[in-house]
Amino acid sequence: MFVVATAGHVDHGKSTLAKALTGMEPDRWAAERERGLTIDLGFVWTTLPSGRQVGFVDVPGHERFLGNMLAGLGPAPVVLFVVAADEGWMAQSSDHRDALSALGISAGLIVVTRTDRATPDRVADVIEQARTELADTGLAQAPAVTVSAVTGDGLDRLRAALDEVLGDLPAPVTDGRVRLWVDRSFTIAGAGTVVTGTLAAGSLRLDQPLEVAGRHGRRSTVVRGLQSHGRDEQRALPVSRVAVNLRGLGADEVHRGDTLLTPGAWPQTSVIDVHSAAADVPEWLTVHVGTAAIPARARPLDADHLRLTLAWEVPLQHDDALVLRDPGAGRIVGGATVLDVDPPPPHRRGDAARRGDALAARDADGRVLDEVTRRGAVLVEQLAAAGLPVDAPPPGVSAVGHWWVAMQQLHDWQVRLRGAVLAAHERDPLAPGLSFGAARDAIALPDAGLLSAVVSGAGVQSDGGWLFLPELRHDLGPAEAGIAELERRLAATPFAAPEADDLADLRLGARELAAGERAGRLVRLADGLVVAPKSPALAMRELARLPQPFTTSQARQALGTSRRVAIPLLEYLDARGWTRRVDGSHREVVR
Repeated sequence: MFVVATAGHVDHGKSTLAKALTGMEPDRWAAERERGLTIDLGFVWTTLPSGRQVGFVDVPGHERFLGNMLAGLGPAPVVLFVVAADEGWMAQSSDHRDALSALGISAGLIVVTRTDRATPDRVADVIEQARTELADTGLAQAPAVTVSAVTGDGLDRLRAALDEVLGDLPAPVTDGRVRLWVDRSFTIAGAGTVVTGTLAAGSLRLDQPLEVAGRHGRRSTVVRGLQSHGRDEQRALPVSRVAVNLRGLGADEVHRGDTLLTPGAWPQTSVIDVHSAAADVPEWLTVHVGTAAIPARARPLDADHLRLTLAWEVPLQHDDALVLRDPGAGRIVGGATVLDVDPPPPHRRGDAARRGDALAARDADGRVLDEVTRRGAVLVEQLAAAGLPVDAPPPGVSAVGHWWVAMQQLHDWQVRLRGAVLAAHERDPLAPGLSFGAARDAIALPDAGLLSAVVSGAGVQSDGGWLFLPELRHDLGPAEAGIAELERRLAATPFAAPEADDLADLRLGARELAAGERAGRLVRLADGLVVAPKSPALAMRELARLPQPFTTSQARQALGTSRRVAIPLLEYLDARGWTRRVDGSHREVVR
């Protein structure tokens, strides 16, 4: 399916052309048909010779209804730009041209209508005039077709040309996020609230949960029914005109300019930085995006960039096209392209100019780098939700799980983590280190999953949920003297584990002994029972000389120690697989 909008000066035959192509009346209101003047958006559809289904959004041409026209053009990817052969280019032709240029619409046709009222030379002049006026827009190279809706001349050529244009369009994204700009909301008896719009990306299906977002906030809803081109559908794909029956909402709760969104997939923003080459932008203006018209305040950053503060939050992403309109003068000021949906607030004099310079200097990778650098670390899904490319991190950004982290931020975290671990050791040299939770708090890490990446480059090691500096493990602070004396004694008698009184005299309690073991200077066989690190290996040397298998008593005698030491030492060796039990009273060395 495809969606095409009309554009052009009032009374140049847009509605008549849409009716001639489809056999359907696009003017929905009796007042429109009686006056012959399109006031609001009209919707009709047909099937082209190729079998392509195409829906038309017919827009009003009169200057008083410029806002309605922009609501129709905003979501449409293709346009028929209509100029009457007998009148040629007119005032609203320029308004519509400016809107197309602002929106960046580049697919479509130039259609010269009412050829039955003009000579061939006049028709040729109008085509040339239209091309001149459209020279700086995306329609500069668009094919031109001449038609008369009254006689039918040229309608087949128009259908064929439109078929060719539609055939060259890129395939829409069918599995993307839904953002449908609502252009109508009404109630059907027995069905409830129905909204219509152009589905440009993503898909809709029955019972699908959605959010309705607009100036009154967000509300949850569910797709109760779907129609496209007057037919009930189980699923709607882009690009198509859809009517969506919503569950749980009244028609007065949804308005033109609201959006149907994939839940949780679109960030809302009311402050944006944009690129705009428009001159003389007023401070107060109306921003048109999709079908919405939002009052806004503009603050220049430099000659080509603005900061726009919107009257309410809107689901926007990078590269969205906006139309800027002066509501007082009733004219289109120009277009704008969204560059940042969450810009940094100014704090110092000159920040606006510096921000303009920064926006001017960055390319697509630079935009991602700027976004990540400003925040330190960003979830990839948040970057994607803002419309930024996330195929691969740009230079200067590291991928850590679901996060992209600025290299400088990663370095800063590593420096701060090392400092935090050092400070923890200085406060308490006997502590096992800095806990993971305390480390995350100390460096203000946004997610625990980032800690491993920070640790790996900080010269910090982890053990049992604690972080420490390996070079400080041997620094036991106030326990150093006692541990050193214990080491001296055990070096002389490796199996003569000190008694509790000996440890007390050396001021070595459980914390001190645990710290000595972490430093690799002791081995704890049990609570309050320690030997030298070499003692187990020395024990194995003696036990290997015994007839195998051996008893606990034989082992005790060979080691010259007591049962208090021998039994925990043998159990220590068993646990490491160096010895094993043969029966209830015998062990053997595992060879």
